[in-house]
Amino acid sequence: MARSPLTLAALATAAVPGLDVTHASRLGSSPGRDVDAAVLTSRDGRHLVIRVPRTEPAEAEQSADLVALRALSDGVRSRLPFAVPRLVGQTPVGGTRAIVHEFVDGDPVALESITPGLASSIGRAIAAVHALPTSVVADVGLPQLRAIDVMRESLATLDRASETGLVPAGLLRRWELASEDQSLWQFTPTVINGGLSAGSFLSIGETVTGVLGWSRLQIADPARDLFWLLGSADAAVPESAFEAYHEARGIHDRELARRAVFAAELEVARWLLHGTTTRSTEVTDDAVEMLHALLDRVHRDMTNPLTMEQDRPASLTDAHDLAELGAPEAARIATQPAGPSSASPAWAGSTASGASGGSPASPGSNGSAATPPTPPTPRD
Repeated sequence: MARSPLTLAALATAAVPGLDVTHASRLGSSPGRDVDAAVLTSRDGRHLVIRVPRTEPAEAEQSADLVALRALSDGVRSRLPFAVPRLVGQTPVGGTRAIVHEFVDGDPVALESITPGLASSIGRAIAAVHALPTSVVADVGLPQLRAIDVMRESLATLDRASETGLVPAGLLRRWELASEDQSLWQFTPTVINGGLSAGSFLSIGETVTGVLGWSRLQIADPARDLFWLLGSADAAVPESAFEAYHEARGIHDRELARRAVFAAELEVARWLLHGTTTRSTEVTDDAVEMLHALLDRVHRDMTNPLTMEQDRPASLTDAHDLAELGAPEAARIATQPAGPSSASPAWAGSTASGASGGSPASPGSNGSAATPPTPPTPRD
């Protein structure tokens, strides 16, 4: 049974000494969520968020998020052009713990609502994360992946997807060639958020004001933080984001766009693996349809290879048609530990959302974890 805002407010007063709550309202309204959350207003005018996980995966996600947030010291945060949730207090409750953090102002971002202007702000925000010193991650023992490790992860996904017998041969060959292309994997790993999607961002107008969900903070391929932008139906969105990213970074990764395309396509394979692992016929059938639609698009546009077999630069429109498949946004979650088998899985570390806007009076997605992607709607 979900905890009421009043119950959560009482827990918050136990977590934060001296806290006097004058108003509490539920954060989000999605049924079946695995996190109880409320936005609180204190007598001194502060706006806070309290969260209590209801499932083991959600608790694991919250714990990982707390480790990452502690790694983001005041000095680190001063390098970022946006706010990050700041822990205020915590208290044990029913075998888990409630955490209280500052409310981050801004409206939740939806992929379909991103304008080129907001995309540029997103690109600069991601660039700021990637410019952080690697010691931020290394000093607290968070994952550090080399380029070869990223390549091996991709190969492992490819092998598992191939074993299902459900991936078209044409796509397998395309991905195998990409995995074997050494030029694709010649990049310098950076600090990355590791789990970004549109729902990770809060904005006011066309400016990013906050980034939520840091449980996958690590050193790895910067393309992981950018590929989801290729799911936009507006080609100007990824183009604006990548352009702003490169300008802010001042370092041109010539294969970044190609790796982002590869990552976006592999997310369809991960969605398939999520379906087969959880034995969800609905998800599996949906993923198979996505794969065949992707194959058709690849065959129609032979000018956009993933490898350097043709002497041409990577195009940000290589994966543009994936927007119709819904794969980059929906299937990203398949890399997380699977929740209970269901046509609408209980995602690890999901954030209850559903209210529009990001003000304390009308909270949307705000918290220590980003809003989870929605699984693709099964096609008729």
